[in-house]
Amino acid sequence: MYLCTTNQDYNKQMTQYKITAPQLQKAMVSLPASKSISNRALIIYALSGGRQLPENLSDCDDTQVILDALRYMPEEINIKAAGTAMRFMTAYLSVMRGTHVLTGTERMKQRPIGILVDALRKLGADISYVGKEGYPPLRITGQDIEGGELEIEGSVSSQYISALLMIGPMLKKGLELKLTGDIISRPYIDLTLWMMREYGADAEWTAADTITVNHKPYVNRDYVIENDWSGASYWYEILALSDNREAQVVLNGLKDGSKQGDSVVRYIFSLLGVKTLFQSKATTAPQTVTLKRNGRCVPKLEYDFVNSPDLAQTVIVTCAALDIPFHFKGLATLKIKETDRIEAMKREMRKLGYVLHDRNDSELYWDGERCEPSMEEGIDTYNDHRMALSFAPFAMKSGSLIINNPQVVTKSYPHFWKSLTDAGFSIEVKSEE
Repeated sequence: MYLCTTNQDYNKQMTQYKITAPQLQKAMVSLPASKSISNRALIIYALSGGRQLPENLSDCDDTQVILDALRYMPEEINIKAAGTAMRFMTAYLSVMRGTHVLTGTERMKQRPIGILVDALRKLGADISYVGKEGYPPLRITGQDIEGGELEIEGSVSSQYISALLMIGPMLKKGLELKLTGDIISRPYIDLTLWMMREYGADAEWTAADTITVNHKPYVNRDYVIENDWSGASYWYEILALSDNREAQVVLNGLKDGSKQGDSVVRYIFSLLGVKTLFQSKATTAPQTVTLKRNGRCVPKLEYDFVNSPDLAQTVIVTCAALDIPFHFKGLATLKIKETDRIEAMKREMRKLGYVLHDRNDSELYWDGERCEPSMEEGIDTYNDHRMALSFAPFAMKSGSLIINNPQVVTKSYPHFWKSLTDAGFSIEVKSEE
């Protein structure tokens, strides 16, 4: 079992928030911009010539490291804990002139990248490992790349696939990418293709397992980032756990027809008692969304998160808090995120009194088994933003909850704690060392 930060590590830097939940009435929430769209838009913007920066960029850590790298292009680029930035910048630097070392946090140096490096090398990229084979840091010398045909496993991180696709228009022979085996996180691949076409690329699925990207330069254009469905998921959770049947949450800047894979959250939470109402019938323009309780929950939830793994932690906490047994599949990528999220969820849910079990390194289930809670020490977040974000709403169930190292939310949702206080939550700083 591997968890990236031990309790001893936390004690050296510990900040704790004690979160006390309100009797929720009506919360008006300003959501962050989509991190997934922002990060893709920045890479495509740079490949298009970089004349018009996208509007409404996410202000999260992951997007900021890409923006800083593109602005300053230092010899050593430190993307810190941003996995998306590591994958996207690896491909980007391969086709841009100059030599750079791409590095990150100690945890990032333990996250594999060999599959992407091997694929880029087959296309003609000049990449070498500075340290351990198959892991960052990387030394990348950008050059013109021929491109052509390439095979890659469809079960690897979709960020590898998106990184390859986005440089496809820059390759002399374009890119014909065949995905072998099971294809996971397909919505994220589709999001990448959609954004590429928004910037003028010729890229599409040409078979069930094959994507073709022709050599055709991107066109620089005005682009506005929509808000984040992943960020919305925590407000779905808050409403689902509220005792007030008349409570409402109003969210801004979401699209009914969004290409974000995590927009499926509205379907999942319709099974957990939350109804989603859009301001109008428009599907392409951002609009206001109102969440209401409908009071009807399934007795047990089975779901495959293969296409939306970032929602898993939120739904796990929600189901347990509502006493809804669950069996979730498609969680293999959770093992290689900011922490081993499967082990982290088992450990932290036990503190709340719930005994979870895993299977095949890709499934988690809860059959109703309980244990004695031990909430006094707080929920550890393991330098993983989604641990803090998904557990904080549990205060609606328990009345209050302690979150350790709460600043990790800056990775994707920097203003989350302020949004909670605006909604009536009380947040007390318990200790700081």
